[in-house]
Amino acid sequence: MNSTRTDHDRFLSLTFDGFRELAVADGLSRIERIGFPDCYREGYEAGIFRDIERKLTNLGRTGQTVFDIGCGCSDLPLLLADACARQGHTLVLCDSDEMLAHLPDEPLLRKIPGCFPRDAIQALNEFAGRVDAILTYSVLQYVFVDLPLFAFLDACLTLLAPGGQLLIGDVPNVSKRKRFFASAAGARYHQQFTGTDDVPAVSFNVPEPARIDDSVVFSILARARTAGFDAFVLPQAPDLPMANRREDILITRP
Repeated sequence: MNSTRTDHDRFLSLTFDGFRELAVADGLSRIERIGFPDCYREGYEAGIFRDIERKLTNLGRTGQTVFDIGCGCSDLPLLLADACARQGHTLVLCDSDEMLAHLPDEPLLRKIPGCFPRDAIQALNEFAGRVDAILTYSVLQYVFVDLPLFAFLDACLTLLAPGGQLLIGDVPNVSKRKRFFASAAGARYHQQFTGTDDVPAVSFNVPEPARIDDSVVFSILARARTAGFDAFVLPQAPDLPMANRREDILITRP
């Protein structure tokens, strides 16, 4: 495959090792290295981070411990690092060595290389019950096909301090996507995007292998609530690029 390809097909069916390859591939932008064509994120990351700050309110406090799991190397972790520096937070970034190498080293920043939670046992023991805010953004869809989903979730929950917040952001929910594209607004969106008069094809009540749907989202809420946490599905800000077919999950420890 040509390393300069930027079409959507390049970023389908990515795994942790697939992202490691993107991190060191020649000729890719920061956005392409995290699995998106440039047009999906270019110019949007400041707005994405504002939406994150509205939900992870502990970021607005001082002296917090913050984790970014699957941080990637776009501008988003840089925006988070700047915010954490202003508030005196300790920031822990979890991703592959290859991805973390693209991010600067800072005094209050710690990098944990490897696949979370499999390669983060020491950090899980060190930070158990001590983390005030966890961000894992546009990561769940890869966990879903590459790792045990509940092992990932349980590890995140184990880290949370009392009052701690976990934002599982930018979840591509195929059920939400279908509801949108079955609507008049979705049809107009599709026609404007494709420049055609075609109506999007939507099929309900069919298997969707390797894709997150309402049942997966609700199972995450149930898992967290049964474990003693509060859990909510939240919409994305309407000005974000995929708000009409993605959503966020916020989990808090009472």
